Amino acid sequence: MRIAVLGTGIVGRTLAEGLAGQGHEVVMGTRDVSETLARTEPDAMGNPPFSQWQTEHSDIPLITFAEAAVQAEVVINATAGIASLAALEAAGSGLEDKVLIDVANPLDFSKGFPPTLSVANTDSLAEQIQRAFPSSKVVKSLSHMNARLMIDPGRLPEGHEVFLAGNDDSAKETLRGLLKEFGWQDEHIIDLGSIEAARGIEMMLPLWLSLLGKLSSADFSLKLVTT
Repeated sequence: MRIAVLGTGIVGRTLAEGLAGQGHEVVMGTRDVSETLARTEPDAMGNPPFSQWQTEHSDIPLITFAEAAVQAEVVINATAGIASLAALEAAGSGLEDKVLIDVANPLDFSKGFPPTLSVANTDSLAEQIQRAFPSSKVVKSLSHMNARLMIDPGRLPEGHEVFLAGNDDSAKETLRGLLKEFGWQDEHIIDLGSIEAARGIEMMLPLWLSLLGKLSSADFSLKLVTT
């Protein structure tokens, strides 16, 4: 499958690496290729610059948002949530009729850390994306966990849940197939329903950040226990 991952941060890199490892034809998209490759400093989380990562993953090309989207069957939005709409606008018509998997979080760092959510309760970033790109088949998922767990759920000793939300059943099945390739088991892939359920998925982030501070490790996730 031809997959475009938009965004060159640690989440985008991890997903691109995992998808390429499953045999997919993967490209990464950025606003300005030259600018992205010219960065030499680690990012705010201490991750190495993209150019260093790409040296180790030369099979994954870096092209513009528009070039990446137009050639893909599936597009993954892994851009910073606060800038996602602008990034997707740059992808343009390449998003039309595509499965668009949104893994971004609308985190607002304008007042420092911990960040707040720029949208919550009565709306979500995923819904904003769906309204802005009505022909795209938006599915929200994976935004409530560490990037390594996204592609390797077996890092944890017990099964844990991944949630998804969207209006198009075929798009959700496409995502389900990709998740199963990563090792997610059907019983742990929880379909919450329509795109409005993305509100709850995105609002898990404040809890996730609190747990991160408490546990001093990102290797944790949520597990449902029912009777």
